[in-house]
Amino acid sequence: MNATIMRLSAQALFGRRRGSMMLVIPLILLALALIVRLLTEPGTAYTEIVGELGRDLALPLVALLAATAVLGPEVDDGSIVYLLAKPVNRYGVALSKYVVALVAVLGFGALPVLLAGLINDAGNPGTAVAMLAGAVLAAVAYTALFLALCAFTRHAVVVGLLFVFLWEGAVGNLLDGVRWLSVSAWARDIAAALSDRIDEAAPVGTAYALVAALVVVVGGIVFAGWRLSTFSLTGET
Repeated sequence: MNATIMRLSAQALFGRRRGSMMLVIPLILLALALIVRLLTEPGTAYTEIVGELGRDLALPLVALLAATAVLGPEVDDGSIVYLLAKPVNRYGVALSKYVVALVAVLGFGALPVLLAGLINDAGNPGTAVAMLAGAVLAAVAYTALFLALCAFTRHAVVVGLLFVFLWEGAVGNLLDGVRWLSVSAWARDIAAALSDRIDEAAPVGTAYALVAALVVVVGGIVFAGWRLSTFSLTGET
């Protein structure tokens, strides 16, 4: 990893409007969890708020914003070519940007899932921790996936939104087999394995979820590094 690239990536991440959006999304989630808790009994709509809204929707949106913020602007304006003209390892650049984005996703995407769970049902902290475990797996996988997507196309935000809402959302709810290629399904499986209060109707297995997430992480970083190598040679995206 390269400390200078990480510092510049962090500045780009938190110095743009996308950084503000990463703060707004978890705040909305936590506000909703608090409102529901104040108006209803503990544990009401737990799965819908903490799982579906927090882990399956808010977190991937934060991951998309973070991944595109650390790499997208440089790809869009072509300045990535000047960065890669320096003697730096392309895979090191990709890894550095991944780490910066992941830290942001863990803080603004995974942590709010835990907090929302504790707000909704403070009497069952173990369930919130299980949700956090699933959210962490989702964070590491989504960040790598969207970083690779950002290196692949200038329209990463649009494609990423379609992926979240169509593949992970609509198609995933209609076709049971999609769970084998769904990050949100892997996250649900991890959470369900750690808490009896979380039901996963069609699990893929904890081992599969962990291995699949690892494949996505390694594949995403390697692909992003390879694409950065092509940028340095051709100056094209």
